[in-house]
Amino acid sequence: MSQNEPVAGMQDPKEMGPKPEYDEEKQETVPGIEADMNVKPDFGEDSYRGHNRLQGKAALITGGDSGIGRAVALAFAREGADVLISYLDEHEDAQETERVVREAGRRAILIPGDIGEEAHCQQMVERAVAEFGHLDILVNNAAFQMSRQNIAEISSEEFDRTIKTNLYAMFYLCKAALPYMQPGANIINTASIQAFSPSPELVAYAATKASIVNFTKGLSKMAMKEGVRVNAVAPGPVWTPLIPATMPEEKVKHFGEQTSFERAAQPAELAPLYVFLASSEASYVTGETYSATGGSSPL
Repeated sequence: MSQNEPVAGMQDPKEMGPKPEYDEEKQETVPGIEADMNVKPDFGEDSYRGHNRLQGKAALITGGDSGIGRAVALAFAREGADVLISYLDEHEDAQETERVVREAGRRAILIPGDIGEEAHCQQMVERAVAEFGHLDILVNNAAFQMSRQNIAEISSEEFDRTIKTNLYAMFYLCKAALPYMQPGANIINTASIQAFSPSPELVAYAATKASIVNFTKGLSKMAMKEGVRVNAVAPGPVWTPLIPATMPEEKVKHFGEQTSFERAAQPAELAPLYVFLASSEASYVTGETYSATGGSSPL
């Protein structure tokens, strides 16, 4: 074999997903519809292979209808977990997630609704326990963001929705879930590179992501008294429906090209981190934030 001859199975990571310019139209609804995207995100349907890391576990995933949430739901199911899929109102997308979970031989429950409401969060946790008999993994993944050029453009209502979706929901769900979680269970929160390197046009969203990192560290110490681990994943730019739904078209067109990979991540590239943190392979990991930023992380 010559020095430059490619090894079987090896691939340049820069070429493992579509690159800008992305041909994507602006979506008018937030958080966006994956079925309406021109450039469909890769959530791992053709690539993810499970190894029974989560056999017999039960998970609740917010924002499970598309993007990172769908990729995580698929991966968890192929690792042996049943999944409750929380989403706002993107029914067609959620049904696609349900399909791939069931095709993996696991149970899937769809629950639409606003996670900014405490009663809804409590009802989801109780439903998961009633249906599955236990709740072992909570993934707080759903998020709201809007791109604004000036703080004067951010209404109080929009700021309130950002805080409620990204922070209150995490608090409500952790508070509701922890009493049901046995030693060995775990919570995974989705943070962001924005927690450490905030973009001015995402000032409200970035503030919530910084809070998620802090909340994760604090709660991890409290939850470990009950044997429950709490960690976070901090992605860089990821190609999901939220991008064309919340960013200017020019930003969408060049989304992710500033990374070392010269592209945005695909949801399927994030899912293995969630699987690791949810599995017993991460038994000595808590209070940590794992970054996957395409080389852009300031950590």
